[in-house]
Amino acid sequence: MAGRKKKGKRVKRAAKAVPKKQKKKLSQQQEFEIMKMVLDKFLWLGFIVMLVGVFVMLRAPEFLSRGLFLLALGAFVLLIFTILLVKEYEVFA
Repeated sequence: MAGRKKKGKRVKRAAKAVPKKQKKKLSQQQEFEIMKMVLDKFLWLGFIVMLVGVFVMLRAPEFLSRGLFLLALGAFVLLIFTILLVKEYEVFA
């Protein structure tokens, strides 16, 4: 039984007095850069969906309704982009 490990009690270590982590406040510039990255993705997504819709309509005219649906979906994504932009930065305030 030489290869057998001893099972011992674990020793509890005293908890150090560590202050709770506080949330870091972002500067206005840092917040703007993060929002710019997020909103940029919405913009690309909207245009890509619209371009796929145009491609479907031009490539196969029998799928006209599918292409129009993709165009409308891309326009909806761009509308969401606009609403988020106006809401976050109060453009018309």
